[in-house]
Amino acid sequence: MKNYTLEVCADSVESVLAAESGGATRIELCQNLVIGGTTPDASLFKEIRRYSDICIHILIRPRYGDFLYSDYEFDIMKDEIGMFRELGAQGVVIGMLRPDGHLDLERMAGLKEAAGDMSVTLHRAFDVCADPMEAMEQAIELGINTILTSGQKECCTQGADLLAELQEKSQGRIVIQAGAGVDAEAVKILYPKTGIQAYHMSGKKVLDSAMKYRKEGVSMGLPSISEYELMRTDEAKVKEVKELLERL
Repeated sequence: MKNYTLEVCADSVESVLAAESGGATRIELCQNLVIGGTTPDASLFKEIRRYSDICIHILIRPRYGDFLYSDYEFDIMKDEIGMFRELGAQGVVIGMLRPDGHLDLERMAGLKEAAGDMSVTLHRAFDVCADPMEAMEQAIELGINTILTSGQKECCTQGADLLAELQEKSQGRIVIQAGAGVDAEAVKILYPKTGIQAYHMSGKKVLDSAMKYRKEGVSMGLPSISEYELMRTDEAKVKEVKELLERL
């Protein structure tokens, strides 16, 4: 495969550098991946740029949870897009829904305008929208470049039928990018069935904290999440997918 995209979502300098070493072509930069990702700090972007010039798209998501945003959150999102545009990010990753599950076209148009000439991806808000085919056509009309989707399933391989339909009906007017559960085995299943050439993966591994002293019975967040486990991108997992894509 010649013109593939291998995007890695990363929330630390360490993960970005590992993804780049593994052969990623692009980073979706975020923070708090453990809750699905939120908008990263400008300081994280600046620190990455000290060590890497890899293409970076910024996740614009002011909080975890659904994609029905208040006016305050919408204003924050526009400001963040403008900030990262000035900092030199190549793209943004956005999505907003109305209460009825359809795209919030008016406010998404506002975010698209704030992005200017940056690349724009519609994120997995698409996967919880009411009508995926309608949403794809609306995204095309808005001038959005890419739709990141699992085919409206928990895992991209489970959503293969819808991914294939989206790829066929998009007719090259927008890039369909498969995400959620992407690894080498998933690509082996998806590519023959869908023809999709753009993939989004986390490639995470869990690292044990270097902390020696560990206070028991005190949680700094969700009790189900250990403060002494760190998630980082695994260079080897990224490299495995990259080498497969180059062979296809």
